[in-house]
Amino acid sequence: MENWYVPITIIPGIGLLILSTSNLLIALSNEIKNLIQDSNNQRLIQRKLKQLKLLNGAMVFLYLSVACFMISGLISGLFRIVETKMNFSVYMAIIGIVSALLGLIALIVYSFKAVKIRQDQFQNLPNE
Repeated sequence: MENWYVPITIIPGIGLLILSTSNLLIALSNEIKNLIQDSNNQRLIQRKLKQLKLLNGAMVFLYLSVACFMISGLISGLFRIVETKMNFSVYMAIIGIVSALLGLIALIVYSFKAVKIRQDQFQNLPNE
């Protein structure tokens, strides 16, 4: 890989995704905690727990992506110094890209499910 620094430059963007996802994870975890204490709506709690699992999966994919990009950049830089042709860094970059995409897909699914759950909660409110 000629431009060994390219995988490293992608990491801050994925870091921002990790930060926002961890904020979502904390907020959802607190919401589940409050639902468990205040409500007997087991179905809603189960749906929220599935959302939490989906967010956790997205975090794992994003972490894996960062690790792959770091390894790719490091290997490319090291092998550039010794002038060896090795495609392992390209494979790691591809794994990083695929992992980031899987994390983004999980976040998109989470977003759609979050809106659906909120709509269901609104429809099930007692009429005043």
